[in-house]
Amino acid sequence: MASIAARTLTPVNASATPGAARQQDLAFIHVSPATSSPEGQDLTPNSPLPAHQALGQALGWDYAHHGLTPPVEHLYPNSPLRQGWLAGAATFGARTLPATIHTQRWLALRSHAWARGRSFELVQLTPNFLQQIDSAYCPILRQALNDKPGDALQKSIDRVRDDAGYAAGNLVSLSRQANAAKASHDWHSASALASSLQQGPIRQTAGLDATQWARIATLCSFVTALPHEEAARIPLHVLPPNRLRLFNPIQALQALVTRQLARPGWSQRLARIEALLPSDKLRGDFNRFVLALAPRVLAVKSLDREEDIRWALEDAWSDSLLQRRWTLFALQLSPAQAEALVQRAAAKKLSAQYVQSHCEHSATEGWALEHHGYCPAAIRPRLH
Repeated sequence: MASIAARTLTPVNASATPGAARQQDLAFIHVSPATSSPEGQDLTPNSPLPAHQALGQALGWDYAHHGLTPPVEHLYPNSPLRQGWLAGAATFGARTLPATIHTQRWLALRSHAWARGRSFELVQLTPNFLQQIDSAYCPILRQALNDKPGDALQKSIDRVRDDAGYAAGNLVSLSRQANAAKASHDWHSASALASSLQQGPIRQTAGLDATQWARIATLCSFVTALPHEEAARIPLHVLPPNRLRLFNPIQALQALVTRQLARPGWSQRLARIEALLPSDKLRGDFNRFVLALAPRVLAVKSLDREEDIRWALEDAWSDSLLQRRWTLFALQLSPAQAEALVQRAAAKKLSAQYVQSHCEHSATEGWALEHHGYCPAAIRPRLH
């Protein structure tokens, strides 16, 4: 079993945005000290509150801090969210923070998680983070996303691992339809479903076909610690979305190598990666893999949109010869060797992505795996 030393692949130009420092401040739960709600309840407890109450009050406070009104379904008289919102509105008045579209989505996502008792990590998962994982197209359906409520292509944020909470590294932007279809599926169940649909006679389930379920399966595999031998055999039917953590080193190498073909000069860069390999046998097998991958460049060259290039590279992995040659090469590497190769390639600036490594503990920090993605029973709100 590969160790959970995840890699976060981030485009170099997506590391910082205007206002990021201020948005990062919003990551902490704020509860106004010595402030009583109109319901007559003190919002500064001397002991930990039930998680639902504490998080609801903090969420309402942040809605007020940005001059926004919470969803109407949470404004019933005894709602903790309403209590925090009214207390915040009395404190801030008109002195509110700008409410960007990503701030609104951050608050809506927190409301969704709070209503279902799901854990929501507030240090790294900020409006700025949601901006970085934003996507114009669904990676599963490959159709343009929109903001029409209830539409099948409405943009939504989904947890890739259902047994984890809302946290950095476990989120992806995709369509409402793909989100609903994925539900609680993981790598094993989604791949089994894709295989079943491929064999027939049923060709679709939940509105998705075998190819689309294969993309869901690959997406789920990224955040699942798998035996190296299993991870090395998974076709790259979908490239890792921005800021998703990759638990299997061989998949990080697979993505790094595949992305080379999206930019001019790929031949020289792949030759430099080949030179990093420790033996003639590995270099020969890597070269044969590249020769199976290279013809796809002809198709990529004729494409202009970033999405079309991405999809062409993903479709290349449906070729059985390419997959066999990759597996033959990948199985000769250990997880440690694959990890080292990714790091060395990144250090030599052979990757278009920023590669960030996480130790086993930090890879899933804030994911609430010990509670299966749900909130703990009680929590002490963070004060100003």
